[in-house]
Amino acid sequence: MPATTEETLALSQTLVQVHPLVLLSVADHASRSAGGSRKRVLGVLLGQDNGKTINVANSFAVPFEEDESSGGASGKSNWFLDHDYIEAMMAMYKKINAREKLVGWYHTGPRLRASDQEINDLMKQLIPRPVMVIVDPRSRDTGIPTDAYFAIEEIKDDGTATQRTFLHAPSTIVAEESEEIGVEHLLRDIRDTTTVGSLSSRVTHQLQSLRGLSSRLNEIKGYLEAVARGDLPVNHQIIYNLQDIFNLLPDLDKSDSSKSFSIAQNDQLLVVYLSSLIRSVIALHGLVNNRAENARGEEEQEEVPKEEKKEGAEGDAKESGEKGDAKKKDGKS
Repeated sequence: MPATTEETLALSQTLVQVHPLVLLSVADHASRSAGGSRKRVLGVLLGQDNGKTINVANSFAVPFEEDESSGGASGKSNWFLDHDYIEAMMAMYKKINAREKLVGWYHTGPRLRASDQEINDLMKQLIPRPVMVIVDPRSRDTGIPTDAYFAIEEIKDDGTATQRTFLHAPSTIVAEESEEIGVEHLLRDIRDTTTVGSLSSRVTHQLQSLRGLSSRLNEIKGYLEAVARGDLPVNHQIIYNLQDIFNLLPDLDKSDSSKSFSIAQNDQLLVVYLSSLIRSVIALHGLVNNRAENARGEEEQEEVPKEEKKEGAEGDAKESGEKGDAKKKDGKS
């Protein structure tokens, strides 16, 4: 049944909250099952569907096989999913924690596949509104590695037949206090954060944020170019969101805006200049101290032979005096 505008809007505003335990479980599943290949793995998501939010607190892997080479021109592939295994695992989880119910399924993508609609239809036999979350364990972007989707039937503007597609929904990473402590200990074992300064961490985070922004802008650019070529249909909701983003951008043509940006840039450049100047003064001070210490060391090395010569001359004179006294005693005797 085609989704109405209100239902589509409600689905697009449904927030999917993913816990760190789910990400760790999916990453472990991918590393164990994929064996270094690019094949995706699949599993089931557990949690609570609260209407406007879906809390994904747990997951488990499902036996899944897919033959992508048999897709042909349609792009669809032959796949096998153990439906009985899901029912058996759900019965076990119900005995352990009845609050965690089936809310959807995941796969490691990293993109949508032609067979996702068929798998989602299978999940609809268990729950009426399954959420599909793509978790990319190989992601190099700085954003969260999750993308949430709901399956809908889209009504086209030209009046043609409806098309089954996936609607993107916002997703975020949430963690309880116990999960934060566990993740912190895990990261501490993986990477020693005590040797990284605050300035280095801030610069690294800003660089990662800029890389993430650049990748998102490239995705927007690719989508708009595809729409302009006619490869993709116009999605008015996406265009409205892009227009809202453009409206939030500052107007640099105004003198006040350009002046404030110039002042902020000059302040930052002044801090950089002062830092460079102080660094140069400290380096010069260290060089002068080093030269002075070297000069003192050379003087001490030159004084040591002089003292040894002086002590040797005094020793020779004393020895010759003792020999002269001995001769005088021999003459008297």
